Amino acid sequence: MEVGHIPVMAEEVMSMLAPAPGGLHIDATLGGGGHTERILEATHPDGRLLGLDADGAAIARVDRRLQPRYGDRLILRRANFRELATIAPAAGFGAVDGALFDLGLSSFQLADTDRGFGFRAGGPLDMRFDADRGVPAFELLATLDAAELTALFRRYGEEPRAGRIARAIVEARRIAPITTAEELAALVERVAPPDPRKPRRVHPATRTFQALRIAVNEELDALQEGLAGALDLLRPGGRLVVVSYHSLEDRIVKRFFAAERRGCVCPPEIPVCVCGRNPRLRLVTRPSMTPTAAEIEANPRARSARLRAAERLAA
Repeated sequence: MEVGHIPVMAEEVMSMLAPAPGGLHIDATLGGGGHTERILEATHPDGRLLGLDADGAAIARVDRRLQPRYGDRLILRRANFRELATIAPAAGFGAVDGALFDLGLSSFQLADTDRGFGFRAGGPLDMRFDADRGVPAFELLATLDAAELTALFRRYGEEPRAGRIARAIVEARRIAPITTAEELAALVERVAPPDPRKPRRVHPATRTFQALRIAVNEELDALQEGLAGALDLLRPGGRLVVVSYHSLEDRIVKRFFAAERRGCVCPPEIPVCVCGRNPRLRLVTRPSMTPTAAEIEANPRARSARLRAAERLAA
């Protein structure tokens, strides 16, 4: 494993995904390749895995590290997981035994000084997973008005002081544009400092950075599409495993699993089902799983992780 990369909830992911020799799997969020490596080991000798990532640097890094060992058992594609429904069949993964979504940023992305994902590493406020698509974060900060920024921070960051932060950004950019992670983090810390009476666990700018990253990459819409695509690809008995890191993601996963477990979408006032939808998932985790205290101590970035898993029914 490369220095600095620790896959989150690796043992729980493997237990819930339950890969077996010869299986076909999808890692929809390749990242540092930690989960991919374990899945390939568990499916030895002839299991194959399709790894997706919108970040070209992640694809190149995993290709260098794992391709020499696993050869044509590992197929890599630079793509967002919202494209799974078309990418996977074209790569020979039209029916699979399991799919994994680990929705967190990788250690490499957080340390990337060229894209500004993290306020500790700093760098230009880009935040795009795929640098060839979309609008960088600094453009949103330069063009959205105070009301639009407030709505963005509230919706995607659940930031209680969204209005104060948005107004401060609009005021600051009248003098000079906010173009770096350091500048934005300092501004948020100045206008919305942490409560000195409470223990400080996270930086005051965490929610603001989360909101911008989600907006830039359309993450919530992509997650809905990716989950739907993965479910359609699963064989009966195949597992869908998702690790999320904040309530917005987890809510989408929880509702998706609940809807596919229920099947019927008829209004409650209709006494007999007329939609004909059958349940397609069985919950494997109930309730969701969280990291152990030992893992959080060893890898503090895992502290907010929540794992949900479900199994494809024959319907």
